Amino acid sequence: MARVLVTGGSGFLGINLVRYLLAKGHEVNVLDVVDFSYDDCKKDVNFYLGSVTNAEQVKQAMMGCKFVVHAAAALPLYSDEEVMRTNVKGTEIVMQTAKSLGIFRVVYISSTAVYGVPEKIPVLETDQVVGVGTYGQSKIIAEKICLDYRKGGMCVPIIRPKSFVGPERLGVFAIFFEWVKDGKNFPMIGDGKNKYQLLDVDDLCDAIYLCLAKDVKDVNATFNIGAEVFLTMREDYQAVMNWSKSKKKIVNFPKAPVLMTLRGLNKVNMSPLYPWIYETAFKDSIVSVDWAKERLGWKAKYSNSQALIRSYKWYLNNYSQLGQGTGVSHRKPWKQGVLKAMKLFF
Repeated sequence: MARVLVTGGSGFLGINLVRYLLAKGHEVNVLDVVDFSYDDCKKDVNFYLGSVTNAEQVKQAMMGCKFVVHAAAALPLYSDEEVMRTNVKGTEIVMQTAKSLGIFRVVYISSTAVYGVPEKIPVLETDQVVGVGTYGQSKIIAEKICLDYRKGGMCVPIIRPKSFVGPERLGVFAIFFEWVKDGKNFPMIGDGKNKYQLLDVDDLCDAIYLCLAKDVKDVNATFNIGAEVFLTMREDYQAVMNWSKSKKKIVNFPKAPVLMTLRGLNKVNMSPLYPWIYETAFKDSIVSVDWAKERLGWKAKYSNSQALIRSYKWYLNNYSQLGQGTGVSHRKPWKQGVLKAMKLFF
């Protein structure tokens, strides 16, 4: 079987993909700035401590690999400078190094954040990209770098996943999970009747693997990936509370005053959410996955609610080991900001 480099392999997507690839019989190299601390598969992985912004470290990790999955990224809670350096410069270095080593196929993990706040649904891969904020813009620029290398003869599938959840996922979802665990009602922006498509990380791993395994003519393109079954946002999140046997409910708030408050809190760094989340949370957010189904033969296994419940189950089973710290990645709970105080009233 082939050796695959996973950049960002210590992260939430990274560890799920590493386990997936190992189960398929592949050898796996991991490059990350964070130690690979998963005892269940640490002995089976060649780990390289380093950054995608360091060309020599990337080269060392990539030597001997047939494929690369470039999943490393700085998320919106990082500084603007770090987001651009990691997501743009890092992508350029990864692509340049792969080409210099004769690695033909690199799968790039982008984001549906490149669509910004779309005016229509479902969003197609051919629709305009107008990323909101530094993170969205960095992903657009990184995609352009990938497209340049694709035009130069490499196979560079680009995957645009919806927000994905599953085992190991914390980040912004840890806020919701904590409130459910503690038996609280949970506030939601707007009436909750909008549909906000999510994605299970295992379904994302399926899509990535197909991009590695299938013929170049099928995979050398850009693909939206998201759940195929989803209800209203209120119903999907309420499903987690119902599964937990909680008698609490989703509590909806008028969007105008909430948005005004969150925008103000964001200016003084007290908002628990970054703008792209709270500016889109009350709107329909759906991408078409027809292209992935047709070209890759991909199909989602999990609905929104099933994916959320899978993630919440992992949270409950591992809560005692999570500690109390917060961070800026998907593997650490994000700071609740003003929500921590509000929680007392729910």
